[in-house]
Amino acid sequence: MSTLIDANTNNAQHSATEPVSAPPTMLSVDEIHRLLPHRYPFALVDRIIEYVPQKRAVGIKNVTVNEPHFQGHFPGKPIMPGVLIVEAMAQVGGVVLTQMHEMEEGLFTFAGIDNVRFRRPVVPGDQLVMTVELLWTKRRRFGKMYGRAEVEGQLASEGELMFSLMVE
Repeated sequence: MSTLIDANTNNAQHSATEPVSAPPTMLSVDEIHRLLPHRYPFALVDRIIEYVPQKRAVGIKNVTVNEPHFQGHFPGKPIMPGVLIVEAMAQVGGVVLTQMHEMEEGLFTFAGIDNVRFRRPVVPGDQLVMTVELLWTKRRRFGKMYGRAEVEGQLASEGELMFSLMVE
């Protein structure tokens, strides 16, 4: 039997006796490293600035010219590769998935990427702000999220990210 959690449930119907949920949480890079296995040069989230358990997270990536991929992408016109933008969004999503008690423990990897679009280049000096919202989970092993990456309020990329628990 599969379990389906709909993260889009309207929570506005709280009664006066129900407790109000805690405010969103922030996570430092050290706290992110305790949750995710990624390390330099593939740790792509510098901070979580908003975290709503089982629903969403907002993370930032400060894009700097000394990152190794800029040496070849592209010489004289550095642009952050789209696959790394998507990976950064996935790492923000990983923060949500790894904190869900109903999900099994282990390494979550990509199971699919749908409807991803790139709207503007991301270059050194930009701050990438990534918002990732949980759409659903299934059988305690699969999840689907919607990710959106922006620079200075302008959409840089968006798409749906699917995750699967890696079985050893």
